Amino acid sequence: MMQDKETAILKVTEDMIREGGYNSFSFRNIADAVGIKSSSVHYHFATKEDLAVAVTKHYTERFLTVLGQNSDLFAQGVNPIEAYVAAFRSALIEDKRMCLCGMLGAEINVLPTRVAAEVKAFFQSNINWLAGAYHVLGETGLAQTKAMQTLSLLEGAMITAKVMGDVSVFDSASTALLN
Repeated sequence: MMQDKETAILKVTEDMIREGGYNSFSFRNIADAVGIKSSSVHYHFATKEDLAVAVTKHYTERFLTVLGQNSDLFAQGVNPIEAYVAAFRSALIEDKRMCLCGMLGAEINVLPTRVAAEVKAFFQSNINWLAGAYHVLGETGLAQTKAMQTLSLLEGAMITAKVMGDVSVFDSASTALLN
């Protein structure tokens, strides 16, 4: 179980990355936001890379846990693709932020190697989840391709909606996935 300070550090760092990317935070920024000394941030995470890796892993695990198993969703009468779209929409509307790994993905060429690997793991985990969802829905032939298209469309729709300042852009783009 994470300590309270560590949890606060992860949350603040996630928010900062989702707002401005990898270079949008320093240990001093995080310490100020949490109300601790910079040395306390270093106590939990030796380097910025270590912190970003932990944040990205935590984000990925939390996102997939919230989604649950697509076979369970289907058994409950829920279309797993609808649940997936709803998770992205919730991040955009409730959090008013970008997907953490979408933000970091745009910076992939300049990220430290371990951070880039965690971002790639997020995308691969989501593609796998979506491919499983398409299998559950009986669309097995192109499940992997549809999974990549779905993730790409939602990440792009999220960016476009943020740029335009209009969530209806996201809704219009994602509607195609649900029909």
